[in-house]
Amino acid sequence: MSTDLSTLTAAAGRWEEMAAKFKTLEERYEKDVHGVSLGESWIGLSANAANARFTVTLKELQGAQKEAKAVARILRDAHTQLTDLRNRLKAIRDDAVKAGMRVSDQGTVAFDTERLAQDERTAYVHDPDFQQTARSQANEWAERLVQAVNAVTDADDGIRVALDAAVLDSDPMDGTFNGFNRNPKASPYPSLEEAGKAANMPKDRKDVPAWWQSLDPVTRAILLQEKGGELRAAGIMDPQYQWHSPDPGSGPFNVEDPTPRDVKFHAWALGIATAGDITGETGASRNMLHYLRGTGETLDLDVNRMLHDDPALRSDVEDIHLTQNQEKWRREALAEFERAGGDKPVSIPVESRQYGGTFTPDTDWYHAVGSHQQNISGMVTVRPGEGGKPEVSLEYQVNVWDRYNWDEGKKTGFPLGITIEDKDMGHLHKVGIAQEFDMRGSSSTYTHDLNSDTNPAVTPADPGRESGRGDVSRGDEENR
Repeated sequence: MSTDLSTLTAAAGRWEEMAAKFKTLEERYEKDVHGVSLGESWIGLSANAANARFTVTLKELQGAQKEAKAVARILRDAHTQLTDLRNRLKAIRDDAVKAGMRVSDQGTVAFDTERLAQDERTAYVHDPDFQQTARSQANEWAERLVQAVNAVTDADDGIRVALDAAVLDSDPMDGTFNGFNRNPKASPYPSLEEAGKAANMPKDRKDVPAWWQSLDPVTRAILLQEKGGELRAAGIMDPQYQWHSPDPGSGPFNVEDPTPRDVKFHAWALGIATAGDITGETGASRNMLHYLRGTGETLDLDVNRMLHDDPALRSDVEDIHLTQNQEKWRREALAEFERAGGDKPVSIPVESRQYGGTFTPDTDWYHAVGSHQQNISGMVTVRPGEGGKPEVSLEYQVNVWDRYNWDEGKKTGFPLGITIEDKDMGHLHKVGIAQEFDMRGSSSTYTHDLNSDTNPAVTPADPGRESGRGDVSRGDEENR
């Protein structure tokens, strides 16, 4: 907060002075050294060799000027942007104080009870709701301050990135090793803050979607062009929606001692699950075997195979998630495109609302998963097109969640006329020899042309034959 930012403009001035001195040196060198190799008094192989070397040095002096001017521009931009960000930080702190908060020099925010009148202080001490409201307000102001501080940190990182790029020899074939940058390019990012954020993708996958959301639309498009495959693999398309099991299922795990009947029933259930592979119930077989193994580990769902096998899921994606959202997403992306000047690509993250779907009745996926939560997540990208018409496209993945459990009061039918009481299967969870688990999965990336008038259609390729049904990792290579 107290840093003297004027030193940045002072440093920029010195770099501009350096560029001017390099210009003077270039003029003298061109006249007194480089020019000698061009005159008629010196000809032959030695003159040609000298001229080549002298030309490299002359261009280096020209490159030194460009590099120095580029550094000066970055420092002046840094002064402007850091001053603005610091003013924003000060404004938030002042607003917090006006709202009744106390802000320490370290940025800690607390409700300022010292500013309360005696009757207000008494009410605060005896009213838990008043205290909770005050804590909530303090937390909100603290979060705003943290975001403002992070913006300064990102800009500082952006300055470092820009300076590193400005002084990097951009042409390894120019006759020098690590020489001056003869062709420094302006940063493509909207600001130094964005450049810093772009360079600091979180290492933890769960934090990547929020980071991706925080970027400017132009920044996203730049990153997609530079390293789209790496970013997709890192999780930029992961949904923000946080799924939670809608019911407790069979209740607590391993709270009763198993009886001989439980052990016998478990062995019988294993036989049914194994037989499911023979009868074509491969998904149901896999999930039931995972339940009976009792690990409780989250199971990855092969959503690509689901889309290929089940028309109900494809219809949900086409009619609910795509058709009902595509025009709104298209308008939002085009608005960002125009806001960015209409001459550069932009990308916005999109996500449909979660929907409770059900697989086609009496099919393998119906028996394996049944009802579930689903949505799609991805991004809409707009690029300048021919004839002034922007090109708008959607990339998305399909996400599915569910909880594998057994509810009392229900019965489940299996092939060969077998019916199982859900309470009997659920009891295996209670006695600890089977365990309920979460299931989730995301499909591969699909694309949809939002310039087209055709209805959206999901046409997944045949995912191929699966491996052994007893292998619970089967299909994981397609999931995230």
